[in-house]
Amino acid sequence: MEINSLSGGYAALCENFRWQVPQAFNIAVDVCGRWAAERSRFALYYEDESGFTSAHTFWDIQGQANRLANVLAALGTLAGDRVAIVLPQCPETAIAHVAIYQMGALAVPLSHLFGPDALEYRLGDSGAHVAIVDADSLPKLLALRDRLPQLRHVIGVGAALGNGVKPWAEVLEHASPRYTPMLTAADDPAMIIYTSGTTGKPKGALMAHRTLLGNLSGYACSHDFFPQPGDMFWSPADWAWTGGLWDVLLPTWHFGMPLLAYKGRFDPSKAFSLIEKYGIRNSFLFPTALKMMMKAVPDPRAEYDLDLRSIMSAGEPVGEAVFHWAQEKLGVTINEMFGQTEMNYVVGNCASRWPAKPGAMGRAYPGHHVAVVDARGNVLPPGELGEVAVHRQCKGECDPVIMLGYWQNPQATADKFVGDGWGLTGDLAKIDEDGDLWYQGRADDVFNSGGYRIGPAEIENCLLKHPAVANCAVIGIPDALRGTLIKAFVVLQPGELGSPVLVEQLQQQVRQHLAPYETPKAIEFVAALPMTTTGKVQRCVLRAREAEDRSRREGQ
Repeated sequence: MEINSLSGGYAALCENFRWQVPQAFNIAVDVCGRWAAERSRFALYYEDESGFTSAHTFWDIQGQANRLANVLAALGTLAGDRVAIVLPQCPETAIAHVAIYQMGALAVPLSHLFGPDALEYRLGDSGAHVAIVDADSLPKLLALRDRLPQLRHVIGVGAALGNGVKPWAEVLEHASPRYTPMLTAADDPAMIIYTSGTTGKPKGALMAHRTLLGNLSGYACSHDFFPQPGDMFWSPADWAWTGGLWDVLLPTWHFGMPLLAYKGRFDPSKAFSLIEKYGIRNSFLFPTALKMMMKAVPDPRAEYDLDLRSIMSAGEPVGEAVFHWAQEKLGVTINEMFGQTEMNYVVGNCASRWPAKPGAMGRAYPGHHVAVVDARGNVLPPGELGEVAVHRQCKGECDPVIMLGYWQNPQATADKFVGDGWGLTGDLAKIDEDGDLWYQGRADDVFNSGGYRIGPAEIENCLLKHPAVANCAVIGIPDALRGTLIKAFVVLQPGELGSPVLVEQLQQQVRQHLAPYETPKAIEFVAALPMTTTGKVQRCVLRAREAEDRSRREGQ
């Protein structure tokens, strides 16, 4: 299934590709254990905001993972038990994942940025009996512990110390560095990863060990046939999410290649400095991050010695401005990718094998059967708006990327699939004659105005082309005449001021480049947009704010 060994264009890649999922498969053995025998093979470089650095081979990672597995076993962790990891990008996060998988237990990655309510819900829902935390997360966790009876043990990394907290360094020091991995089936569960909750209560997607294999064709294609000699990966994507785990850490290590972990806030100038310092050749960068980098450093190769080979982007449309900037100023064609927690890395581009169209989501990657369908699961023809769906099977083989189901939520699992096995994504798109998908927005983000069905992405990308705009989001707001009007929330570049003149300029820009009915009737300048920790704009929050403001005005 190693797609990098195949040759030919898109049609040949898809025709020749077959899944070869073994009956027995364990993520830990695949991404670390089999590479550890090469004791000098580097796996991870680490840096934090203070400037502290370290380097780790696969042998180092495996030895520490073995020690942690023995610690967890001594704490009563059995196959199928859940272990929460509440850590940023750092060596301990990677070590914890390897340890948990090789035990046959389930990793529950949780963002260190979560507040108490978010932590309590996910820890309680998963029934995690161990949590591994750092100093930033520990106070939040300790305040919740009385409300989490199943959480029996806390392991503290670094300065995370306190009553009842087991210090990571101390407990691992006294544990054996030898551990025999459990023989797991490819279909055995490995992880519960929670959805971002942009459209409702987060659901725990139960992922199998085989899920890693299902990500590989897309990963290799989106990085123009990763790995190549000298490849080195970095992404600011949080390792608590699909983007950081399934799109970065785990597939990079599947190929036995090194990556950089950076513990610190995202800063565009720092990002370029890291890319230069570590010779980064491959990256996954959210559109939001790319926009910040473009605005902060318009001509990066004039300031930094860069050797970037591939960039994948996902989460929101990149837009033409960023796409062309990357080609001209970075010498890289961005390969956009589409997927979601439940079925990741299914659609995207591979500029070295088929044309990457600016603004397009791309085509189904080899091994995945993707279509635009209606509410009943009927496949729609090119040009018609519908929901992106991924079939459980491709060419008679089960697609290994699709989740096992939602954790303890059979009804939600059943609701996810329609027709003869189409998994609904909740994202709307149109497909063209070449098989490229064009994103139109989340199903709940699309609205009708004046008889037209409107998605926010195209309008947002148009507004972003204006030099005064740093970021923006578009929603529909109630209107007595049209039913819904278009409203844009705009974050301005530093030094720019909102004014009626600028409002008119932005409206005129949309009129000139899009349809008149897509012009925002209202524009509000804001300091920031509500974002998920994965870098997606929370339009649902903006809609809720508008509803509250409207209710307040009507009550006056």
